[in-house]
Amino acid sequence: MNLSPLPISTLLKKHRIHPSKGLGQNFLIVEEVLERIADSAGIRPGDTVLEIGPGMGNLTRHLANRVEQVVAVELDRTLFPVLHEVLEPFQNVTLVQGDILKLNPAGLPLPDGYIVAANIPYYITSAVIRHLLNAAHKPQTIALTVQKEVAERICAKPGNLSLLALSVQLFGEAEYQFTIPAEAFYPKPKIDSALLKISCSAEAKIPVADMDVFFKLAKAGFGQKRKTLKNALSSNLALPSAITESMLLRAGIDPMRRAETLTIAEWHTLLQAYNDHQQN
Repeated sequence: MNLSPLPISTLLKKHRIHPSKGLGQNFLIVEEVLERIADSAGIRPGDTVLEIGPGMGNLTRHLANRVEQVVAVELDRTLFPVLHEVLEPFQNVTLVQGDILKLNPAGLPLPDGYIVAANIPYYITSAVIRHLLNAAHKPQTIALTVQKEVAERICAKPGNLSLLALSVQLFGEAEYQFTIPAEAFYPKPKIDSALLKISCSAEAKIPVADMDVFFKLAKAGFGQKRKTLKNALSSNLALPSAITESMLLRAGIDPMRRAETLTIAEWHTLLQAYNDHQQN
């Protein structure tokens, strides 16, 4: 169906809704941006989409207009009257009241290969991504509006990697889709946003059994950004400098390099060298 722009101001007044700063509520109001999000998410007619934080249902309409089913999880109970009104024409939307961070995707009506498309509050960005990527019932694709700077960090290449980027790129390919100006939201945030797309891999690039040790090692390496890997690992893992240097050399890594320069493959090799050291 053809969608007319949603009368946001009228709906807010009618339902006596005041966007909550505490819940990070900034509603998307520009139709072209909503369409681009749906386009970039790569959704198709037979897909099921998980939307996190539908807000007033503006993006929800554009998703429901294109796919077989939308499962929209909203924390704020006060938004449900407006959501029911806005989404009344769509019979393929299931509204769920709850906190996505406390919900197991396997407990929602989501088939294999589901897609996540959402305008999420900034303050839960890292937690939501981690929750979805670590879920046993993973999505195929995740498309989220996030702070522009955060999207850039997550999509960074070796040389500028952060622990956050490494954590995401272990589980899939991250792509910066497009910038969303602050003016596209109501209320208008102080900074621009971006659409981040993560194409999830079937398996992580590190064996699940090694994941805890891997993150222990990575957190140690990134723990003191200005230090070389040799010094950061020695300090944060309480290892003698000579042992750390030997471990890095066995992994084929210059001890004078810094954590942000390593590729995931190099981190994996370093993990193996660390495990060998622990076993000897």
